[in-house]
Amino acid sequence: MAVLEVRRLGLVPYPDALALQRSLVEERRADRVPDLLLLLQHPPVITLGVRGDGGRSNVVAEASQLSALGIDISETGRGGDVTYHGPGQIVGYPILDLRPDRCDVHRYVRDLEQVMISVCADYGVTASRVQGLTGAWVGEDKIGAIGVRVSRWITSHGFAFNVNTDLRHFDLIVPCGIANRGVTSLQHAAGRDLRLDEVEDAFIRRFCECFERTLRSA
Repeated sequence: MAVLEVRRLGLVPYPDALALQRSLVEERRADRVPDLLLLLQHPPVITLGVRGDGGRSNVVAEASQLSALGIDISETGRGGDVTYHGPGQIVGYPILDLRPDRCDVHRYVRDLEQVMISVCADYGVTASRVQGLTGAWVGEDKIGAIGVRVSRWITSHGFAFNVNTDLRHFDLIVPCGIANRGVTSLQHAAGRDLRLDEVEDAFIRRFCECFERTLRSA
């Protein structure tokens, strides 16, 4: 069974995380590091995908409002539309070599969805997929978003899962370009206060289970 190293990085500015991923993708390609899962949070930021205008048309807040709230906009290089990252949200960036037996991007996205669905189940929350859309959903509301990049079967970017995020910030955008659905958090859906580090523990366990990896400490 392949090894997975988990790095829990705390609060990391988005541009720093982007640069780190690019570096680690090359390290993984050269086999200087094992498969990695980066778990972190970002200061408040709106991120854009690579499709069309990247989701700029789905940013509904004025620039002055974003500035007053201290929320930046960053381009990403990942798939997907516009999304929001902020404290209280677990962001997971897997740096995996999908070769030789997992070279299927659709399967990879479904597996990330399954990890989030399984974590929800650990907290008594029923989450599911929605046909034609990505991510994990609790009823009509998205609890976890996915936007990935796969370059010669090395992955980067990944998922963003709302634990105790300030959901009001999602009102600044049309999340993932989907106007007729809402967003939720695990804390809201579970109806109780949750510790982010404990939910990270659940993500590590479920990720290793889904991707058939053995955990190695950093």
